[in-house]
Amino acid sequence: MFKSLLISVFAGALLVSCGETNTSKPNISKAQIETQSQELNDWFAARYEEDLARSPMLQTYLGLKTSQDKLDDESQAALDENYAIEQQNITEMRKLFNLDKLDRQGKISYRLFEYNGDVSKTDHPYLDHQYVFNHMSGPHSNFPTFMVNFHKVETIEDARGYIARLGAAKQYFAQFQARTEDQVKAGIVLPKFVYGKLITASKNVLAGEPFSEGADSPIYTDIKAKIEKLDASKADKNALQEQAEQALSTSVGPAYESLIAMFEAHEKIAGNDDGAWKLPNGEAYYKTRLRYYTTTDLSADAIHAIGLKEVARIQAEMRQIMQQVKFEGSLQDFYNFLRTDEQFTFSNDDAGRAQYMREATAVIDDMKARLDELFITKPKADMVVKRVEPFREASAFGAFYNRPAQDGSRPGTYFINLKDVRQQPTYLMQALAYHEGIPGHHMQIAIAMELGGIPEFRKQGSHTAYIEGWALYAESVPAELGLYTDPYKDFGRLSMEIFRAARLVVDTGIHSQKWTREQAVQYMLENIANPEGDIRAEIDRYIVWPGQATAYKIGMIKIGDLKKSAQAELGDKFDIREFHDVVLANGSVPLSVLEELVGEWVASKQ
Repeated sequence: MFKSLLISVFAGALLVSCGETNTSKPNISKAQIETQSQELNDWFAARYEEDLARSPMLQTYLGLKTSQDKLDDESQAALDENYAIEQQNITEMRKLFNLDKLDRQGKISYRLFEYNGDVSKTDHPYLDHQYVFNHMSGPHSNFPTFMVNFHKVETIEDARGYIARLGAAKQYFAQFQARTEDQVKAGIVLPKFVYGKLITASKNVLAGEPFSEGADSPIYTDIKAKIEKLDASKADKNALQEQAEQALSTSVGPAYESLIAMFEAHEKIAGNDDGAWKLPNGEAYYKTRLRYYTTTDLSADAIHAIGLKEVARIQAEMRQIMQQVKFEGSLQDFYNFLRTDEQFTFSNDDAGRAQYMREATAVIDDMKARLDELFITKPKADMVVKRVEPFREASAFGAFYNRPAQDGSRPGTYFINLKDVRQQPTYLMQALAYHEGIPGHHMQIAIAMELGGIPEFRKQGSHTAYIEGWALYAESVPAELGLYTDPYKDFGRLSMEIFRAARLVVDTGIHSQKWTREQAVQYMLENIANPEGDIRAEIDRYIVWPGQATAYKIGMIKIGDLKKSAQAELGDKFDIREFHDVVLANGSVPLSVLEELVGEWVASKQ
């Protein structure tokens, strides 16, 4: 039957009503249900506004021009306070609202709010185990990225807010630094190899005026350009630029110099062990990370076994494509051919970067024109393709997506890192664009943001297994339209999938089975086609981000199993457009809830 085919999910599965709200109880009228559901939504709206008010930076991410002269409070005291407020809110919700008196969406919202709080309760004791800084996306790189890409300067007041934030940077980074020092005292130290990357990335932010001679530094370049575009007098512009230079020199510069000194000191005491197992209570910590990211109770051993099985299955499909292109040799020989043959990369120069951008944009534009064949609901927000800015190329992911502004002022963005074009092979281009852009992250995230009748916390939900599982599943969706016409591009689709399957093996290998960094690299080199540089960067990512990499394939497996089961039960009644609508129509949810929602849809079709 439908549920028996699915992987096990989080033991505290959310009980979503399968069918219409039960109004048969004589003491619960339809009017009571409507009233209580609206009151719950109003209560959620009030809690969301309170949470938003505590995060000036989130306000800016959402495109709001409120509190734009402030940065978030990132002290340990603030984190503890936010956690306490969250738990108090759950207690209050349970006291004020009766689950039986809510409509279908109200019940989903109630359970999701409860679920998120329960996960926090499990995770909060291990909050200090999560590295404050890492070489990919720590505050040292997030801050300039935030200022450059998200703080809009359209008025003199906007510019003053920008400058005020630069002035607040010293205190802002001091909070992160204090938490990091406390971590190190508790024996939670990054692997030694990470520190050189942190130091280099931090020095890149300080490269140039007003910190040193040469061209303007990245943030100074940004604020000067934004001030120059203002409709203001030359005197006002000059004054603003002088204020920005002063804030950079007295706040941003000292903040980064202090970070660099701390990183250099910690590097001297760091060791070469990589896994979460080395941390205090490391096994229990890793278990919470797997639970958080996959939204299941799958153990590390079970995930490891799933990974090995999936790698073997996908390799069998890869060998069929090798036969199709008449390649003679082993699968490893074919991997080496893909890694080294020049036909699979553009030139590693500005011309090659421009060519990649043109073709990646064309992939997205072509998919945009075909969405009606696969989807009923489509996002209103547009999406663009951009190159990762040079100042963060060395530390940024190979590709990623940033959501659009809530007010429509900024489109969703698929960023591609072209520091070394050779690390972005052309046979992966289609699948990568589908994952990060359309029909992947942009479809799911933008649709969620635009949903009506549900609380904001659901529109901005972030259950990794659902979000990344959808994006990985979305790589295969264009195959329904025959868009992978080139066998090498289809091999690229399989390469992306086996990449995520191998992650199950190496993440659990590193953090549970005590694999070394090099052992994990060699496993990937032997079993997937990605370039060696890409593989080494990925392994470094998994080391500092325990469990996150397992969510992709676990989520994809769930969505794929739900689809297959629905097709088997519905036969000719199955509609891929309706299925996708069900998956996307409720925002981000744990996999257990997704199972309930699809099961409800299947029952309604029968």
